[in-house]
Amino acid sequence: MSFLSSLKRAAAAALVLGLAAAAVPAHAQKIRVGYWPSGLTLGYGSVLEAGSFFKDQGLDVEYVHFSDVNGPTRAIAANAIDLAFGSPAAGAFALATDGVPVKIILATQPANVAFVVPEDSPIKSLADLKGKKVGMSPAGSSTATIASAVLAGNHGIQEKDFSLVPGNEARLVQFLAQKEVDAAALRNVTVAQIKDLKVRTLSTFADEWRTLTKSDAAPYNAVGVVRSEYLQKNPDAVVRAIVALRKGLEYGRANPAEVVKTVQKAANLPQADAKVFADLWDENYRVSLAEPDQKTLLREFEIFKANGTLKGDLPAGALDPVPYEKALQVK
Repeated sequence: MSFLSSLKRAAAAALVLGLAAAAVPAHAQKIRVGYWPSGLTLGYGSVLEAGSFFKDQGLDVEYVHFSDVNGPTRAIAANAIDLAFGSPAAGAFALATDGVPVKIILATQPANVAFVVPEDSPIKSLADLKGKKVGMSPAGSSTATIASAVLAGNHGIQEKDFSLVPGNEARLVQFLAQKEVDAAALRNVTVAQIKDLKVRTLSTFADEWRTLTKSDAAPYNAVGVVRSEYLQKNPDAVVRAIVALRKGLEYGRANPAEVVKTVQKAANLPQADAKVFADLWDENYRVSLAEPDQKTLLREFEIFKANGTLKGDLPAGALDPVPYEKALQVK
């Protein structure tokens, strides 16, 4: 079964709907915005939903939640949403190469991920992961794709040389604590929240990527993706959606105490755990598709392709900076 067929078949099962209840003008443009309300996206997504950022831009937003990290990718393929602001970059690339009519319009989440082991582990470096069990986000996610690329490119460890054990962030920590995995690739938010388990960092995605690419760039885990048809019919709505996303980003930066309260309420987290999202806000969230971002994403695609994770060529225009550039003109 092709990647595209798999996405379409899985879309219905993966979808968990969440609706924004705010009243909007009758003439407001409808837009379905999807994201995975777990892991890193929890902080930014909960702030967006709690605010009126889309409404303020004249948009009638329907928020669509997913139970796993690849959910937004499946939903875009199935035309179940119009825009995803935290879609795995690897999945977005795969959609484009499979011919799904989508445009990548933003780079949104740098890959702030670390390879960690329990403090008392005999594993001393990434080279020691050969033949080991490594917990991380599921295959098809950007985390898994980037991990495979750097392990192969920097340490000669191919996908067949280690066992990928999939799970969400909480589950991966549990795997580590119960020694069901030898190591795990965890987001910086998760590492900062760990209390009862002492871990040691072997390396970070950013450091490994710089070694692999011999550059100062760091990879992106997630991107903003829109259905091409929606963009063609509603170009102004997409521009205004990007403005809304930017306003939400700026609000979170200026109001860390409100971020903490919002995340606590959305996820029923202790204050200390919610505070991590505010503390790492500027590290973790972006609303950009400037030229350096485009170059980073194109290099990412080529590395994924060379690693065998992706096949085919990225269609011309798959990265579309025009909506972002127009959004910059809106204050």
